[in-house]
Amino acid sequence: MKKQDLTEAKLPPPYWARRPGNGRKSRIEVMQHALEQRPLLWETLTWEEIGSLRRSGVDLCLLPVGATEQHGPHLGVGMDTCNAAKLCEAVSLSTGVPVLPVLPYSCSLGHSRRWPGTLALQPQTLIDLVVEIFDWVHGAGFRRLLFVNGHVGNAAPLRCAVDIIRSRWDDAMVRVCNVAEISPRVRAEFFDDAEDWHANAAETSLMMELAPELVRPDKIPEADDEDRTNDLVFTHPVNRTSTNGVTGYPSRATREQGKKLFRFMIEDLTALVRRALTEQPPLTQSYHAAVT
Repeated sequence: MKKQDLTEAKLPPPYWARRPGNGRKSRIEVMQHALEQRPLLWETLTWEEIGSLRRSGVDLCLLPVGATEQHGPHLGVGMDTCNAAKLCEAVSLSTGVPVLPVLPYSCSLGHSRRWPGTLALQPQTLIDLVVEIFDWVHGAGFRRLLFVNGHVGNAAPLRCAVDIIRSRWDDAMVRVCNVAEISPRVRAEFFDDAEDWHANAAETSLMMELAPELVRPDKIPEADDEDRTNDLVFTHPVNRTSTNGVTGYPSRATREQGKKLFRFMIEDLTALVRRALTEQPPLTQSYHAAVT
């Protein structure tokens, strides 16, 4: 967003614009402070502040979509949620784009009931949920939405939701950004030790760096489990492809690798968000108007 596009709000200044004993900051200082100090978390803002943000020219939101599911013997079940949320917060800090409250429940049916801890939604439930969220976000004036998806099993339902949203709101611009496939270099890191990876070296490295409280270091050396999905015709639930819920080699994980990977993720998603802030459709034809 260009600084010259910012406009003064008539409502009281949002929290990031307040200067003790000295009134309101300039409009440039407002956004500068927002970009440099803290991510814009939707749940921490008031309705006045959200309205002020919209009037400043921002009409894009990030929705982190995680999961609550088993991640082998060495990672907490909230790994995917943590990953998506922290990535969105970091990107918000660098772009000024607001982050909607993270979704910690999603489509994790493929992990079966073999290992306790997984809490899964039906695909249609997730579709309905995110479509309804967009309805309210759009009503607040935000017509652009990026689903930042931390769990592979959410990709299909979220993609279905994108089609539904675009068919109902003619001005909607929505996309699914799968965390592991933000860019070629990020994908290479995630897929390095397994094609059907889960709780592998990449995910373990990220949690070592971002949330060490979710990591059980003493369990890592024995957590490796090979990828058994090569050359299969069908896809199978995890109970039929893994002995312990892991696919890959968490023993190869390092905090340094997690730090490097997270930097890649932030840089590449930030670049995508900055493009998304101003992109317009190649053509302007209405979804609902038939050719006559």
